[in-house]
Amino acid sequence: MTDPGQIFTRDLCETVGREALTTRLSEEFFLADLGADAVRSLLTFEDLNHLLATRSPEPPRLRLHRDGSPVPLEAYTDLASESRSARRVIRPESLYGQLRKGASLVLDSIDRMHPPIGAAADDLMRLVRERAQANLYLIWGESRGFDTHWDDHDTVIVQVAGTKHWQVHGPGSRPFPMRNDTDHKHGPPRGADGELSMVWEGVLRPGQAIHVPRGWWHTVTGTGEMSMHLTFGFTRATGVDWAEALVRRLYEEEAFRRDLPRFASPEQRRKHRHVLLSRLLELAEEGDLDAFLAERDGRFPRRASYSLPWPVEEGLPPEDARAEFVPILPPPVTREDDGKVALTVAGRRYRFPAVVEPVLEVLAEERSLTVGELGERAGVGTETAAQAVSALARHHLVLIGT
Repeated sequence: MTDPGQIFTRDLCETVGREALTTRLSEEFFLADLGADAVRSLLTFEDLNHLLATRSPEPPRLRLHRDGSPVPLEAYTDLASESRSARRVIRPESLYGQLRKGASLVLDSIDRMHPPIGAAADDLMRLVRERAQANLYLIWGESRGFDTHWDDHDTVIVQVAGTKHWQVHGPGSRPFPMRNDTDHKHGPPRGADGELSMVWEGVLRPGQAIHVPRGWWHTVTGTGEMSMHLTFGFTRATGVDWAEALVRRLYEEEAFRRDLPRFASPEQRRKHRHVLLSRLLELAEEGDLDAFLAERDGRFPRRASYSLPWPVEEGLPPEDARAEFVPILPPPVTREDDGKVALTVAGRRYRFPAVVEPVLEVLAEERSLTVGELGERAGVGTETAAQAVSALARHHLVLIGT
């Protein structure tokens, strides 16, 4: 059984090739067979039943679709009062009935509910260096939950159980469409005969994965049996994101904070526009893409996690305590003039004594080690490693467990 925390950076890369995977990402379709054993630890029906019972997800996080349309909430939920607020509660018997009729169950952000899927999503984020989310799709029969459509984000679909029939048609009439776009009338690709184009058609089985780039049209239907798959979606940085970052810099510029000379002469307005345009071009020339991407990485969020009681209580963690690195992406560590080291995580900047640097480097690579192992790998000894781990835990950069 595979560690879900390495399903993308190890298993998928071994199958497709890391270089080929990253160069083809968002540009080409691929099919990879990871093997059923590789995905078995991601989700079982026992896991799903436990999540539905204990986490009580409600619409729109959990929803049903059938034949391209949402199933009315009243068909499978009740309106209940809880802590002075109304919420939708799933009726199990009605949910079963809708699934028997061919409805597709969708559960968004299951990576935030189930640690194995969360570990897999984190692993994908380390591969693509973008935020990712995993959604669950469950269906019985031959029906379809959605019509032929495209997604505004890249996806990696992993078949967990059962089978699903896929038709991938390719990019449509508008290349690289976006969620907030100006054109929503574009259609799927068609051949000279007017029929939908086909890049790939096949049946996904447990352990198989496909990559469908953003904007690629596809049709998904049941095969007559049960199907459970996970869609890992991620949105890559675009030129729009770079331009928006450039616009944020304009608040530092006095000329851009000034009011526009609405009632001045045409010549004065022309001069004012020239000043704005000249400075904008200068800033755009300074807007290095590498620096933008590094700054974007520095704002990469952390998953919600806690490490009580260690960050509150006095004392150092013992040698056999396990330290787990919290940041999803390994943050770059820089040395400062005063000898300290600095790093930025989730938009916040942290400074530590230089002795913490080797500990950070080992943790970023290994992700999880005991304090004793960490001291040995970093070459600083157990006591220094324990002191470093304690300091990092107080800033929520490390989780401490037993």
